[in-house]
Amino acid sequence: MSERTAVVLAGGRSTRFGDEDKAVADLAGAPMIRRVVDRVAPAVDAVVINCRAAQRAAIAEALDGAAVPVSFAEDDYPDEGPMAGMATGLRAVESEYAFVVACDMPFVDPGFVDYLFERAAGHDAAVPRPEQWFETTHAVYRAAAMADACEAALAEGEERIVAPLFELDFVVVDADEVRDHGVPHTFENCNTRADFEDAARRLEERS
Repeated sequence: MSERTAVVLAGGRSTRFGDEDKAVADLAGAPMIRRVVDRVAPAVDAVVINCRAAQRAAIAEALDGAAVPVSFAEDDYPDEGPMAGMATGLRAVESEYAFVVACDMPFVDPGFVDYLFERAAGHDAAVPRPEQWFETTHAVYRAAAMADACEAALAEGEERIVAPLFELDFVVVDADEVRDHGVPHTFENCNTRADFEDAARRLEERS
């Protein structure tokens, strides 16, 4: 059984990006979701992709040859938002803990992911709060506990993705810890074409 898993949320409709599925859009020569999986691979033993059924073939092709085993957790009820996707993805996890990350975070820091797993040990979650808001889609959860909390929140009609947190025993990873153990750009995401162009330029400069 895997000791650490990453759940990558890819089921969103990418409305700000245009007609193309941004999960598999080319980002400096590689599909964006491949960049995310390659970044988290050193910190986990397996990856679960949460997506819509129609996305699966293209994502599977994008992840062919990935350094860690990849499985899929398709949305039973598409378009219900990231909380539903998180619950579906976490239900497919075999490990006790899982790192949840959005598919549009190509700069995710594997060293910081390691640190989040360490901080979560003995608790239900370790959630960064580098500024005012919790980074709920860049956090480590006890998989079963968070899935339960998400499903309960959805049943009550709750839409705020932060709501399930307050049913858990979670630790806050604050700005000082982020600075000491990670890099601020680990939380950056690519929502628009302009975001993609900026990220591509930076990735090409690094390479």
